[in-house]
Amino acid sequence: MPKYEEIANILRERIKNKIYPPDTLLPNQTDLVKEFSVSRMTIKKAVNILTMEGLVYAQRGAGTRVLNHSFWDRDTSPANEYQGLSVQMNAANRELASQVILFEVEFPSENVQERLMLLPEQPVYKIIRLRILEKKPYVLEHTFMPVDLVPGLTNDVLLNSIYDYLKKSLGIQFAGAFRSIQADKSNHYDQEYLNCSVDDPILEVEQIIYLKNGRPIEYSKSRSRFDQRSYSVLDVQGT
Repeated sequence: MPKYEEIANILRERIKNKIYPPDTLLPNQTDLVKEFSVSRMTIKKAVNILTMEGLVYAQRGAGTRVLNHSFWDRDTSPANEYQGLSVQMNAANRELASQVILFEVEFPSENVQERLMLLPEQPVYKIIRLRILEKKPYVLEHTFMPVDLVPGLTNDVLLNSIYDYLKKSLGIQFAGAFRSIQADKSNHYDQEYLNCSVDDPILEVEQIIYLKNGRPIEYSKSRSRFDQRSYSVLDVQGT
């Protein structure tokens, strides 16, 4: 585990245990550099993880303040973070596993053609995965990806991190994403794999990931139980 992740884990536990109470400042970077015997860049990376998780925010000249989020009762993810669930949970030192429910190649529907800018005869992977966090059902992912952009995709890749395969094995870099978050009614997949009742609402995140040339590489819908996950936006105005 990288040193900055170890430090982030330590700071997170201190916040959780009220060693750093809400609405107080973290020790300044100079003190943290001395305590952990690391560089300022390592401390900055550790604090950035906590900022992404909504635990702290930093303002130039005003320090890094611990946020009071005691009203949150579920996992909260930054609404603009799209580097993948594996990266996020690895940074938080949490156990994440995957179950492949469906993995096949098909010709895209009109909706998928529009989202991925494809012709009817261009095949796509259709993937349904259950992400299991600390041995409990967490997110159900419905994903479409153009076959020509993602060669060699296998079941073994799906059991781990697709994004890790894209970046490290294929050298693909994302340029950006469009993301829409909305509520929906549970469907039979949600009821079977997320332990939802028929009347339970679902939080759905619909997104399209773009390459630097503007071509979409992923169209997906990630669905969670209403009581298990939320998304946050940190908006700090400079002074």
